[in-house]
Amino acid sequence: MSTLKKNKRAKLAKKHKLYGENKPAIGNSVSQRGKPKYLGGNGRKTTGITRRKFKKNLQKIRVVEDGKVVRRRVPVSLIRSGMVDLPVVRQPFTVDLNETASK
Repeated sequence: MSTLKKNKRAKLAKKHKLYGENKPAIGNSVSQRGKPKYLGGNGRKTTGITRRKFKKNLQKIRVVEDGKVVRRRVPVSLIRSGMVDLPVVRQPFTVDLNETASK
């Protein structure tokens, strides 16, 4: 295996370790008719089962990786839980006192 392929695999493995695999989970969508017995019906009948995908809610955001800011497609669940390092952005219209003292 060439070094280029090894580096690509290593980068991909690192990305999967940080953000998880962003592939959709696969499941079934079930169509039914009738009323459940506990609601006074005769029971539900399944009329069709089709395959479907449960896609993750991916957002394209800027994250910090190895000290660099890069754009990645990251699931919202990781953003909300705080598992993603976001870049520090200075508040608008604020003056940093250290910068003015050095000038």
